[in-house]
Amino acid sequence: MVMELTEVSGQLPHAIARRTGLSEHELHSLRHLLAGPIGPNDLARTLGVTSAASSGIVDRLETRGHVTRQAHPTDKRRTVVAISDSGRAEVLAQMRPMFEGLVAADARLDDDHRVVVEAYLRDIIAAMRTLL
Repeated sequence: MVMELTEVSGQLPHAIARRTGLSEHELHSLRHLLAGPIGPNDLARTLGVTSAASSGIVDRLETRGHVTRQAHPTDKRRTVVAISDSGRAEVLAQMRPMFEGLVAADARLDDDHRVVVEAYLRDIIAAMRTLL
């Protein structure tokens, strides 16, 4: 079952990117930007791409209206990339069916079962992190 979960979760970015017309890097950028604005170089490191590639990704997302470049809050010489309302809506619209299913699955657990499932999932995540 864990292998199936791993396989399905690995397929999600490609399927969602294909439906939205975004590249997987563009989709991952939006996902990271949901947590808040970050600098272009930080985005490049997060994605594992060069700063030039990151700039191209941000350019394409900006053309679609999904991100904006803004002055850095404390260092006006720098910029940060922020997700726009349309970028947030794009990601959340695609993810909504999965989120609803996850909420429904969680609702079927009582507190005792939830503790067991959470412990199991923490152990699975720890095992997977040994490969990172």
